[in-house]
Amino acid sequence: MRILSAADVHRALPMNDCVEVMADALKARADGLVEQPLRQAFKPSATSAFGVWMPAYRGGGQPVFGTKLLCIVPDNPARGLDSHQGAVMLFDGVTGEPLALMNASAVTEIRTAAVSALATRALARENAESLAIIGAGVQAEAHLRALPLVREIKHARVFSPRSAAAFVERVDVPFELEAAASAEEAVRDADIVVTVTTSTEPVLRREWIRPGTHVNAAGASTVRHQEVDDETMFAAEVYVDAMQSVLGEAKEFQDDPPPVRGELGDVLTGRAPGRSGPEAITVFRSLGIATEDLFAADHILRRAAELGIGVDAPI
Repeated sequence: MRILSAADVHRALPMNDCVEVMADALKARADGLVEQPLRQAFKPSATSAFGVWMPAYRGGGQPVFGTKLLCIVPDNPARGLDSHQGAVMLFDGVTGEPLALMNASAVTEIRTAAVSALATRALARENAESLAIIGAGVQAEAHLRALPLVREIKHARVFSPRSAAAFVERVDVPFELEAAASAEEAVRDADIVVTVTTSTEPVLRREWIRPGTHVNAAGASTVRHQEVDDETMFAAEVYVDAMQSVLGEAKEFQDDPPPVRGELGDVLTGRAPGRSGPEAITVFRSLGIATEDLFAADHILRRAAELGIGVDAPI
């Protein structure tokens, strides 16, 4: 079994490669080549943290099982840590033998932003050039790396109640980046909006969003959390990573779910339409799915072997 650190994962899965790996993953799922159940979560009463199990299986000529085991700790950003801590494992799809164990924070960081970039490539206006990010953690930085791969970003604003200024000072990008005084200020003139927070109440409101905007709502990962208000969800053309997931785990889909035009994989395979026109508001609501982790980890393992990185350890 090969053990891969966060540094190994970043070396084996550069963001531009991951965008294409995620395209393969979501197309394969749309084509019925991947199976995954709803993820399982456990929330102990004595802590704000919770545990998550995300398995998936890919058949075909090179079958493989994968699973991600996570502890999600909402207080971690205040500690300077990623809120997602854990490991991704791969198993031979025929024999069940363990193949790899790798850092899940790095996998999640890269593939989440890569999927948002993929959605932006498929759904945002071709001339989109201004970006707003609500949130200033690991995913904010990952999205600043990912989205310029698919659109020519010229200006970005970041809002976080406590850490936007420090974030902007720390992050180096080849375009103008500034801290906004409010979420509204960040969003007002943006062509692309990204929400990557752990908020339990909406941080993005319909009245701030101009026609033609594309939104990647990527932070809320449980039924307790919601980043985009209901007015936006019903005004927009909504796309999701997996219908089964949002119906079971997304707060805004529980009582009165908005209409959904399709899963992103269906857009990529031509089964669902993209945006209807330049004035449409599009929202990609993603929870993150095990299929993405499976394909990312499989790519990482193969590249690690080519690069000669990681540690082989018998178990």
